[in-house]
Amino acid sequence: MIKTLLLSALAVTLTAQASTPAHHLPDGTFTNTDGSQSDKPFSELMRWRSERGDLPLDEYFSDARIEKTLTALNYRPNTPIPDAPERGAVVTWLGHASFLIQTPNLTLLTDPHLTSRASPFSFAGPKRFGPKPMDVNALPPVDVVVISHNHYDHLDKRTIKALLKSQSSEPRWLVPLGLASWFKGVGADNVREMDWWQIEGVGDADVHFVPVHHWSARTPTNRNKTLWGGWVLKSDDLDYFFAGDTGWSSDFRDIGQRLGPFDLSSLPVGAYEPRWFMKQHHVNPAEAVDIHLAVRSDRSIGMHWGTFQLTDEPYDQPVMDLAAARKAKGVSADEFFVLPHGASVQVDPP
Repeated sequence: MIKTLLLSALAVTLTAQASTPAHHLPDGTFTNTDGSQSDKPFSELMRWRSERGDLPLDEYFSDARIEKTLTALNYRPNTPIPDAPERGAVVTWLGHASFLIQTPNLTLLTDPHLTSRASPFSFAGPKRFGPKPMDVNALPPVDVVVISHNHYDHLDKRTIKALLKSQSSEPRWLVPLGLASWFKGVGADNVREMDWWQIEGVGDADVHFVPVHHWSARTPTNRNKTLWGGWVLKSDDLDYFFAGDTGWSSDFRDIGQRLGPFDLSSLPVGAYEPRWFMKQHHVNPAEAVDIHLAVRSDRSIGMHWGTFQLTDEPYDQPVMDLAAARKAKGVSADEFFVLPHGASVQVDPP
């Protein structure tokens, strides 16, 4: 009898272990698909902070340099958001990793951040270079909000609370594993946590959560205790990939094979210098073009640049490096481009 009970207990344990995804660790943290976690020692952070003291950051992020870049991009401030189309989609960049995606039957918002700082504080931390393209109150009714991970430049508490107040009905919040309690703590009720490769049906569309190579932390004590990832929208009007924040990995070939091709992707092209410190978790423009090709995207918009000073490349460097990468890899400017804040692109239906 005892032997039978022991064998049954062992079988239950082995079954539970076999059913636990490899990126779920016993200590309650998560890893990337290759088993890695963010493990940079404090000494490397101090080295980066020391070395950047020798850089002319005031010149890199001067008003003149910003204005020159925006002029080259034909920036027109205060451009209103178009109405939802009758077919296809309209995609509007709201800065950093925030996009408003409008199809005839669905409005989706990615990593909404419409306040002045990427920081837990309203008085300190990375400050937005210019005025936000719009106020939260100007957004149309939003059906779904997707969050890639919990870093302050992607999950902004003040924007989330403002959305809860301004929307006539609460959007559906699709978030990585471990973040539901945070959302419920700020007053959100319609929250679903998702693991990689899970799917949520929203009307006539499917929203997929997919793996990317990154990490999470919101306090010194919760590193990698919530998951991170990208998002895919599959519908009759738009097949769309939002990469969130990521380093290069084989995940993108998997995404392209499973869910591609895509009509449009939003891919990070900024916050990548110095490479010795940033490469593991932030792609540069050349790697972003590799992602564009790997996921089989018809067109891609460069994001995660031009909004907050997070790293050491000059304001316009992502634009120039993206142009060089396109040329080297045979990708046209129509296929992979950047937008000024508040600008929109029309996407024809698949």
